[in-house]
Amino acid sequence: MSANSRLTIAAHALAWIGLYQRQGHEVATSEQIASSANTNPVVIRRLLGELRAAGLVESRRGVGAGWTLTRDLKKMTLLDVYDAIEPGPLFALHRASPDEGCVIGHGIQPALQDVYAGIECTVRTELSKTTLEDVLQAVLAVPR
Repeated sequence: MSANSRLTIAAHALAWIGLYQRQGHEVATSEQIASSANTNPVVIRRLLGELRAAGLVESRRGVGAGWTLTRDLKKMTLLDVYDAIEPGPLFALHRASPDEGCVIGHGIQPALQDVYAGIECTVRTELSKTTLEDVLQAVLAVPR
């Protein structure tokens, strides 16, 4: 099982757009962002599409096409980004109900529900404490 990097790539894209706009540029292209994230522009476009649906970015078509932030990085948290790109719970229970006749099958879901709910609450609380401005400033503070 591999870790999900969608939140990391989305935060990367938003921080990149924010810095690019501060440098005086109006819009950023998915190709530019993809180059920085070392991924395919299609991956960036799909993520930015989800972020646009959540109202975090806007897209411009035609001449001067690209992406812009809809609000300052200080007013955007990692939780906003997470909610935009990860609509489901952090952990899921069985897709099909386990065998109720088995002692483990009968009790596994109730046993894990509270654990998963606590983890989800903790993750959401921590993500809500960090703005994309915090992320950008931490990125810029890393020695090169």
